[in-house]
Formats: sequence, C-alpha cells, structure tokens
Amino acid sequence: MKKISIALAAALISSTSAMAASLAPADITVALIYGIKGDPFYVTMEKGARAKAEELGIKLVADGPSQWNPQLQTPLIDAMIAKKVNGMVAVPNDPTAMVPVLERAFQSGIAIATADTFVGDGDYKDGTVNFPVSAVSSDNFAGGKVACEALIDAMGGKGSLYILVSTPNVPSDTLRRDGCKAAVDATGGAVKLAGVDYTQSNATNATNLTQAALQRDKEIGAIFGGNLFSAQGAAAATRTANLQGTVKIASFDAPEEAIASLKDGTIDIVIAQQPAEIGAVAVQAVFDSLTGKTDIPAKVAVPFVTITRDNVDTPDAQAAIYKAK
Repeated sequence: MKKISIALAAALISSTSAMAASLAPADITVALIYGIKGDPFYVTMEKGARAKAEELGIKLVADGPSQWNPQLQTPLIDAMIAKKVNGMVAVPNDPTAMVPVLERAFQSGIAIATADTFVGDGDYKDGTVNFPVSAVSSDNFAGGKVACEALIDAMGGKGSLYILVSTPNVPSDTLRRDGCKAAVDATGGAVKLAGVDYTQSNATNATNLTQAALQRDKEIGAIFGGNLFSAQGAAAATRTANLQGTVKIASFDAPEEAIASLKDGTIDIVIAQQPAEIGAVAVQAVFDSLTGKTDIPAKVAVPFVTITRDNVDTPDAQAAIYKAK
C-alpha cells in the first residue's frame, strides 16, 4: 500500500491549514461521508457531527451510500472533492479500497479524519496510511469481548456460541469478532465456537445464516450479533425456532428496535456505542487541523455503554439509545 511521505503529508497539511486559517468559520465546510444510509447509528452520528459544527460555527454536509459498498461510497467522496469542501469525516467502507479516493481528497487540500472504521491499519502516526489526522471510533475489540463474556455467563459457562458480523475485512467488524473469540478462548474449551458468519449488513442474510447454524449445532446457547442487522436477523431466527430467551443474544449497537427486543426478552445485552460523540470528536479533529493545531490525537477510543434489562431505564442507558430520525 502506498504511503505518502511524512514530508509531503506535513507540507499538504500545512498548506491546507494555512488556506483554511484565512477563512472565517462560517466559510468552512466539512463533509460527513457515513457508512450506510438510514442506519440509526449513522443517523445519530450525523446529529452529533451537526451539533459540533453548529457549536464551531462551520457548515456540515452529509451523504452516504445506500449499501455498505466501497464502489458506491467512492463517487460520493469524489463529489465532495468537486464541491471543494475544506474538511471531511469519512466512515470508510473498506480499509484498502477507500484509500485512493481519500488520498485524492487529501491531496486536493481536504483535511480528513475517519470515524467508526479506518483505512490502512488505523495507525495514522506510524502505520501504512498516514494522511488522515485522526481515527475516532469505539474500542471494538473490548466491546466484543465484554458482550461475549456476558453471553458466556448467561449460558452458564458451557455450550456453543455463534458469531455474526457484517464483513470479514472491515476493521470494526473484525475487531468485534476477535474480541468475542478471545472471550470464548478464555473459557479453556468449556464454551465452543459454533462458527463465524458474515451478513453484509443485511438482516435477512443474518436470519438465514442463523437458522442454518441452529440446525447444524443444537448446542448453540448464545449468539453475538456484531452489528444492528446481524442481531436483528438472529433475533428473528430464534423467534421462528421458538428459542427466544433460551438462546441468549447480544447486540452490538443500540437502535430503538434493539431496546424493544431487550425489553421483550429476545435480546439479552446491548452494547451501545456513542455515535453522536464519535461524530462530534471527528468534526472537532478536522476543525483543529484546519485551524493549525498540531496536538490532535491520532487515535481516539470513545467509550461504550452496556445496556441490560436491569439498567435500561436509567438516564445513562436511555441517553445511549440511537435515534432513527
């Protein structure tokens, strides 16, 4: 993977900052390119990004693809380059495929931060890709591990655990998957991994995959749904099989549907990211870069909130629920 030289990256960042510094905040436009249209996670992220933009006195424009697909996301970024936005917060649909278009944006003078997922290896200081100013996301490995530790406890520490995540290559997915695997491995064989399947952020795929897994392995006692669509599909499959409440389900993501499923007993634990905070922190990082600040953290891990039936009605849990509108 091509890496921009440190000297060239520094020169481009300096040039971008110098140009933006001559602008009033009202003349600065930052684009948010989110992961997929209509996902409550990204709806909530946009709310946080817009609130931060309003606080800073800058403009924010937002767009995203109808599917999680780098071929659909790339032209949206090209369109923002053509609009000559000053900064960009991007949720890359692929850590490798999205590098060229984001590099084009950077070389055109756009300050870039990534949110939720990243490009390259995510180490923008010493890693394979170094032009984004910051990577802002949840600690996905820790979230997957915590969720699956809770599932293992709910299973009584034995049986099989099945993992569903969206894709095999997007960093947020693979980190959640690997965190869950680490929790399974820590049982020393008392809990077995029933398999890992990939849903492509499609609830119907998740339902079909879960139905097949439940037929294949009668010992499945828990399912980790690594994103909204995976958990929704798994919940639908357990309802069809009359296994709701028997097979424990964790949802990584906290839309209102997941909370309803938590309350009716279909889902047992919800890991809520804080997408509004992720969006706000990423916009702040871009703005700081544009205004010449140099002490911007290259990586920010935004904490998550664990929601169960015991704490779902508390203010902290209610504040963490994603909003669809």
